[in-house]
Amino acid sequence: MPLAQADTAASEWARTDQTGVRLVAAAQATGSSESARLGLHFRLDPGWKIYWRSPGDAGFPPKPNWEGSRNLRSAEFRWPAPERFELFGLDTFGYGDEVVLPIDVQLERPGAALHLQLALDYLVCEKICIPYQAALALDLPSGSAGPSPHAHLIDRFMARVPGEGSGSGLAIERAAWRGGGTPALEVTARALTGFGNPDLIVEADGPAANLGFGRPAVQLSEEGKLARLRVPVRGAAVRQIDLAGLPVTLTLIDGGRAMERTVTLDAGLPTPTAVSVGFVTALLVALLGGLILNLMPCVLPVLSLKILSFAGQGGAASAQVRRNFLASAAGIVVSFAALALALIAAKAAGATVGWGVQFQQPAFLIAMALLVALFAANLWGWFEIRLPQAISDAAGAPRPGDSPRQAFLTGVLATLLATPCSAPFVGTAVGFALAQGPVEILAIFVALGVGLALPYLAIATFPHVAAWLPRPGRWMLHLRIVLGFALIATSVWLLTVLASQIGTMPALVLGALLLALLAGLWLLGRVTGPQRAASRAALAAIAVSAFLVPGAFTAGSPPRSPISASDVWQPFDQARIEALARGGRVVFVDVTADWCITCQVNKAVVIARGDVAARLADGSVVPMRADWTRPSDEIAAYLTNFGRYGIPFNVVYGPAAPEGIPLPEILTREAVLNAFDKARAPVTSDARRAGRGGG
Repeated sequence: MPLAQADTAASEWARTDQTGVRLVAAAQATGSSESARLGLHFRLDPGWKIYWRSPGDAGFPPKPNWEGSRNLRSAEFRWPAPERFELFGLDTFGYGDEVVLPIDVQLERPGAALHLQLALDYLVCEKICIPYQAALALDLPSGSAGPSPHAHLIDRFMARVPGEGSGSGLAIERAAWRGGGTPALEVTARALTGFGNPDLIVEADGPAANLGFGRPAVQLSEEGKLARLRVPVRGAAVRQIDLAGLPVTLTLIDGGRAMERTVTLDAGLPTPTAVSVGFVTALLVALLGGLILNLMPCVLPVLSLKILSFAGQGGAASAQVRRNFLASAAGIVVSFAALALALIAAKAAGATVGWGVQFQQPAFLIAMALLVALFAANLWGWFEIRLPQAISDAAGAPRPGDSPRQAFLTGVLATLLATPCSAPFVGTAVGFALAQGPVEILAIFVALGVGLALPYLAIATFPHVAAWLPRPGRWMLHLRIVLGFALIATSVWLLTVLASQIGTMPALVLGALLLALLAGLWLLGRVTGPQRAASRAALAAIAVSAFLVPGAFTAGSPPRSPISASDVWQPFDQARIEALARGGRVVFVDVTADWCITCQVNKAVVIARGDVAARLADGSVVPMRADWTRPSDEIAAYLTNFGRYGIPFNVVYGPAAPEGIPLPEILTREAVLNAFDKARAPVTSDARRAGRGGG
């Protein structure tokens, strides 16, 4: 039997306990060409990996040293598309199992023999990392350059090296820098045959070299052919660096296909002004925003509480007036501080944070419906609200008969019910706060609370104004009855919001439990002894069972109500907005929620009336509605792009305003129509036809 021919196109393997590495050549000899194709061939044990050219949060790539080689002018590595590895919260990029790194070699003397001497440093990692060195040598003689046994192997991995995209059916259309509270790169990409599970790797030099780029959040549209990838950017100096105008290299990977492109980042949305204001200015803005919040439609559910706070002080002594209104102000400020602490904890845990997001939680709505009903029963005299002694003392009401305990609770309830909607200056203040650290968040929210409490503090400062009010009498009893029914209406409103989140039947059951609770409270004042204790236990059971209703009726959140074919509104599709604007269309985005009263007022007074409604219905404007009644990471991220954390929020896009024109919280007909006209620009007939196709 003849001896097997020696493999002259491969070096010996350099082996370790976890790896093997060698040099291989695609040809048996150098031939007459000025170049040659080689490969650095790795084999790794299961679970172990080596690193790509940009390793990510840790590691380093293979580092070659060609000293001692002869007839070698240059050697350039080609890098097949890597895998993303995640370990202990770190993102790294590399290869497992087997990989060949193709090497393009240029010869000093074409046709002459090539001697390669490679000293290789590389790092191999699993749960631990081990650095290794390998010494490899390969001689390619002169002569005819016929293919070697390794040519197909090298070509197979060369096919995985990302190109400019045409061969893989991929294209990167745009990349933009989004500054603000959550800095990110937003990249729009397209795939001719649709995306499967796209990933994006970002490489940057210069000022951005020390920044980290995380795993992208992906939104697919147009049957999976259009992808919007939002890459979070992190680093100590991220808020001090403007990446707009800087070049970055983007590697788009989708299964077995990949592309690479170096782009200059667009400015994208401007960095929100909320981030540029100073801390002292932000405090003043928060104070003003809290004061304006008293005038917003959101406070309608608690208007009865405010009326009662003022009306009940007629003829009272100045000290008592001051004490009661200070207690209400304390309830507001303490509630804002508690809300700030909750948001700080949620932000630290990585949850979505925002203004009014508690209204997206059924448990919160149930608790508020029960609490408002209790307040109504208290106004009707069915029972007395008693605070724990520690809270009562803090509110300045150590004696059981004093009213500051109720004033403190009134302030708490006023805060909770007045925070589902934003207001002028509130969005700026909240946007600044949530983009900062815990100290700033707490300070800004306390300033908002002080602003909301300013009317109470004003009365506490000038308590003699209470003398202008009529003294309490029988008219107060009638007023308490009327205001109690106003609070019951608030409970009904909260149940309608619940119905949109968990379904109509569970909301009806909750309504029945609420009626049973009110009936029990009415009976409570008419029984004594053991019956009273049993009644209290039954009322507690009713209250507890209310929180079990959503889980008993639904296995999860019900689907969002589809938009009917006759409705002019289209579902929110952020990836589609850019195509519509580029095609010459004007797009009006309405971010709303059933629990946002200001949103409903905007709809009734501006959006659904007159010229605005006509423009939305005649096809000249594409209306999109983003329903934030239930939690949505997509909508939360969209708001964050504008430095907003609350609603109402409306924005107009068009060919003259591709980044959008944000509108004020309180809409006016003139503001909306002016934005429509400003966003529109003359377009060619081709663009107009393209826009109609996209709409």
